[in-house]
Amino acid sequence: MILTLMGTVVIAGIVGYASERSGFTSNGYVPSIIICTGGAFLFYFVRLMFGIGFSASGWNAIASSIGALVIVPTHWRR
Repeated sequence: MILTLMGTVVIAGIVGYASERSGFTSNGYVPSIIICTGGAFLFYFVRLMFGIGFSASGWNAIASSIGALVIVPTHWRR
């Protein structure tokens, strides 16, 4: 279980970095990685509690990271 959590954090960090590098977001590297990691943590614990998600943990991490990047910055952007 702890290895899955660490893998989720690593995948979320990679997605955050890649989204900044590709120009998908313009938040900065550190904020994008933090947003992706927070979304991945949230979705990881939702999957543990309710069993909602894909069967593979990697797909859960990727989907939740992209979802967090789409939702969070547009909500706070002026």
